[in-house]
Amino acid sequence: MKCMRSKGAAAAAAVAILLSAGWPGGAAQARDQIRIVGSSTVYPFAATVAERFGKTTPFKTPVIESTGSGGGMQPFCAGAGPDYPDIVNASRPITASERAACERNEAGPVTEIKIGYDGIVLGNSKDGPRMAISRAQLFLALAKTVPVNGRAAANPYRKWSEIDPNLPDEPIEVLGPPPTSGTRDKLAELVMAAGCEALPEAAAVGLTGTACQAMREDGPYVEAGENDTLILRRLQNNPKAFGIFGFNVLDQNEDAVQGAMIEGVAPEFETISDGSYPVSRPLYIYVKDEHVGTMPGVREFLIEFTSDQAAGEYGYLADKGLVPLPEEEREKEAAMVKALNGG
Repeated sequence: MKCMRSKGAAAAAAVAILLSAGWPGGAAQARDQIRIVGSSTVYPFAATVAERFGKTTPFKTPVIESTGSGGGMQPFCAGAGPDYPDIVNASRPITASERAACERNEAGPVTEIKIGYDGIVLGNSKDGPRMAISRAQLFLALAKTVPVNGRAAANPYRKWSEIDPNLPDEPIEVLGPPPTSGTRDKLAELVMAAGCEALPEAAAVGLTGTACQAMREDGPYVEAGENDTLILRRLQNNPKAFGIFGFNVLDQNEDAVQGAMIEGVAPEFETISDGSYPVSRPLYIYVKDEHVGTMPGVREFLIEFTSDQAAGEYGYLADKGLVPLPEEEREKEAAMVKALNGG
């Protein structure tokens, strides 16, 4: 009963602070729960922190939606106040256009908080053979346009072995993220662009920059949405198919799936941490500064997220597959969060 009274008091305080802040809508529309949107890769980490936060503090468990990084930035930057999310999870940095939207809609200023590292994995069922592949070969398998006989042409490759006889003599079938996903953005940068640049023949036919990043739409690459569980289920039903997802998915399901060797390096905790795995990336959460000062619990939630017990080397998020920041960097992020005073 004591805990219930505490949460009720926190809810009343939330309404009072929202009203005193002058946010529109009145008590009927004021929220007493933190609202978070964004990356499906960051989602399980944020959900783990949120669950613990709801159990160990007087605040309600935050509400989190897995919308993809880009899909989350849109409502996040649409405005400030109780009608808009407080925090957005992101598996890539906020773009200049998104920051401009936040400023234009008076949702800013926005603070970036780095929470750890992740690797993008090409995985398949353990019932199938483990793949060893390069980023150039992945580009040739997944790109919409590739160099063919001295010209840029629609991707003709239907089997892995058509790209390299050392690859499986099986149809190319890769389940991956949609355009709203931060994983898709980093896939384009770290795999598609890098693989394209590694092929001299691509530049020779004018394939550079964004032209390298367009994914094929003729069947071998399948947009599987933001649901990693769905991808895992389909991989288990088809050992010849591959999926693209974050390292945490592999880490939490290593009994069922395996990660491909990319340029000779396996996706592992250590290789992502030291940067030797070529498809590694930082993960972020973004918060509206104004909401830190007006939405009760936001600052406390961020402090928990960046704490040693959560995001440290031996924190509970490492058990969920988050590759921690170096301790000095984590302490810097945690200190920045504690210094946030809000609007």
